[in-house]
Amino acid sequence: MNRLWRILKHRWLDDRDALRALGADALERLARRVEASERRHTGEIRVCVEAGLPFSYLWRGATARERAVQMFGKLRVWDTEHNNGVLIYLLLAEHRIEIIADRGLARRVPQSTWDDIVQGMSGAFRAGRFEEGLNAAVDAVTALLVQHFPAAAGAENPNELPDVPHLQ
Repeated sequence: MNRLWRILKHRWLDDRDALRALGADALERLARRVEASERRHTGEIRVCVEAGLPFSYLWRGATARERAVQMFGKLRVWDTEHNNGVLIYLLLAEHRIEIIADRGLARRVPQSTWDDIVQGMSGAFRAGRFEEGLNAAVDAVTALLVQHFPAAAGAENPNELPDVPHLQ
C-alpha cells in the first residue's frame, strides 16, 4: 500500500506544480541571485526543483537522494573546471531537500554543514515559502564557496552552467 500511495502522490504532481510553487518572478530572482553569487567565487550553483520522481524511480523504490545524484550528472554539475559545483535539489512530492557537492568542495566541507543547510531550508519549505528556503540555501552555499574557492580579483571567472533553476 505504501508503494502505491507513493506512486500516486508523485504522479499527481507535474512540472506545472513546480512552476506554481515558485512562480516565474521567483525563478528570475533566483537566477539573478545565483549569477551574483558566482561572481564572488569560482564554483557553480544549480537549483533543481522537481514535482515528482519519474515512474521508473518510484517502481524500484529509489530515494530523493538517488534522483538528486542523477540530476547532478544530468545537469553536468560535476563537469566544472575546479570540481566545485553544487546542486540544490528540491522534491516537492516528498518535501525532500538534497544538496550534492562535487568532490572539490565536498572534501573541504563536512556532511554536518550540508545537513545544517538542509535543516535551515526545511522550515521555510514546510511553510510553503520555497523561494525563501532556496534563497537561504544559495546564500549558505555561496558563503562556503567564497571561503574555499574565492574569485581572484581580475582573474577570468567564466559562467560554466546556466543560472536559471531547472524545473523537472
